[in-house]
This record gives sequence, structure tokens and C-alpha cells, in this order.
Amino acid sequence: MNKSLRPAVIAGNWKMNKTPAQTTELINEMKPLVADAACDVVLCVPFVDLQAALAAAEGSNIKIGAQNCHFEKSGAFTGEISADMLKELGVTYVIIGHSERRTYFGETDVTVNKRTLAALNAGLTAIVCVGEYLEQREQGVTNELVALQTKIALQNVTEGDLSKIIIAYEPVWAIGTGRTATADQANEVCAVIRETIAGLYGKAAADSVTIQYGGSMNAANADELVGKPDVDGGLIGGASLVAKDFAVIVAAASK
Repeated sequence: MNKSLRPAVIAGNWKMNKTPAQTTELINEMKPLVADAACDVVLCVPFVDLQAALAAAEGSNIKIGAQNCHFEKSGAFTGEISADMLKELGVTYVIIGHSERRTYFGETDVTVNKRTLAALNAGLTAIVCVGEYLEQREQGVTNELVALQTKIALQNVTEGDLSKIIIAYEPVWAIGTGRTATADQANEVCAVIRETIAGLYGKAAADSVTIQYGGSMNAANADELVGKPDVDGGLIGGASLVAKDFAVIVAAASK
């Protein structure tokens, strides 16, 4: 982390977990544990939990995000939610292009870009996910692949909009598997992402962008990961569903 240049952000991705009542209970448990955080704290919850999460987090330092948004403002897209709908609810963040969306639901680099632009146009902060599969890492194309994903995701994003962009590097092979990239591996790829942004917008702009690590960061490894210069926090899966574990990660990013 380098907090003199950019904010550290710990964002929980609850995936398809928790009912509205459970959401209220968990956030109420979390609030006192993260109240003194010296980093930004975000919880990205299922659509049906958003109102409960916003109500529970009101008056606290916890911000609420969604896990996806559509790229059109409205229309015949059954089951989809627009960025404007999220904005009116009071949501401030949205995850775009998570590997599970890419793997299971046909998300592509092109639709990631379209959703990113829609989120920015609605005034949301987009947590844009990039990352490689195990086969691609073994083929030695991680850096090229992640750079390409980053370039496409940021197409038509202005330098002024970068303040509303967070990039989350999540090696697909490390998500939900218990396997984690080493701190050096995570930092190396986060640095590649920063270099890619610098090539598009310049070094000063790149230095201002928060880049998270999103592959099974947990209470045991958070200190080492966020201690790396280009790792500015985490996109947290399973550990964000346990208040004490999430608080340990927030504490690591608050140092």
C-alpha cells in the first residue's frame, strides 16, 4: 500500500449468501469492529439484501456496493438491474466482471467495459475485476492477459473518471479454493496493472488508482499481502462473511 498516493480499500464480496435479516445481523456485528478503520470499507451484497444493508450501515463508515449491473439504463432485460437503479437506492460501489460472472454467465471483456461505463455514468465507483486461469498462468501469459483485460475494461474511460475506478486482480485459480498467490506474485501482477494504466494515462494517474488483490485474502495472509507496495487492499470473499475475520483484514489495511 501507499496511502500517500491512493486510498486502501477492503471490499467484501458476499456472493450469493445471506438473507436480508442475516445481512442486518452481520453488518450490526461488523460495525463496531471496523469503526476505527484507516481504510475504506465496502460490502458488496446480493441485490435482495441492498436495502437491508444500506439501512444497517447508515451512519457508519461502511459503504454498500452491488455485485453487478447492466449496461443499459432500461429495457427488455429480464432479471437485470441498471446502474441508475442502484444509484437511486443509495448504493455507491459495484463489482464489474468478477471471474464468476465471466465463467458462469458469459461475461466478456467487451461487456465488462460496457458495464464499467454504465456504472461511471451513474456516478458509481466500479470495482473492475481482472485475472487469469491456472492454465494461463502455467502458459506464462498472465501479464499479457491481465494487461489486455485492463486496457479493454478502461476503453473510453477518461482520466477524470479514474477516481471512480478500482481494479481488483483476482487470479481465478485462487478464488474460493483456499489457494492464494504469494504476496510477491500478487504484487507483481498489480504492478503490471499499474504500468498498463500508466501507459494509458501517465504515471501520476496510475499512482492514484487503487488496485486490490482478490484471491482468497484472509485473516492469516492479509498483513503480508497489503504490505506490498502495489497491493492497495482486497476484494474479500468468504472471509467477509465472518465479522471477526473481516475486521482482522480491515485492521491490516489500516496500518
